[in-house]
Amino acid sequence: MSMTEKAAYLKGLAEGMELGDSKNEKLIKAIIDVIDEMAGLVDDIDEDLDVFADQLDAVDEDLADLEECVYEDGCCCDDDDCCCDEELYDVECPSCGEVITVDGDILDEGSVQCPACGEKLEFDLEFDDEDAEDE
Repeated sequence: MSMTEKAAYLKGLAEGMELGDSKNEKLIKAIIDVIDEMAGLVDDIDEDLDVFADQLDAVDEDLADLEECVYEDGCCCDDDDCCCDEELYDVECPSCGEVITVDGDILDEGSVQCPACGEKLEFDLEFDDEDAEDE
């Protein structure tokens, strides 16, 4: 039996007793009214808690997917354009020394702005025959 149902039961009992207007009877009616109001608030809180629990479960599932991808070297992608296969490169900003991790797309663009100091970092990816022989 829920809190609201129990409060309604108490209210029905009080009405069945045909309480009059004495001080004790007025007190009992007031207590039952407070219990009824509190039961409604508890039910509202329970509903809100259910919504929060559902949202927390969704966040927990998303976090588990992310942890699998990041910490367990598992793949979180379902398509052929998997981001997990992409190579990442650490680049040190010559102005402030901040190490920035960039991917191939950023290198292809040719430049990126340092998030720490705002300096524009440019990349020249043209290889000549000597560079290719050294590798």
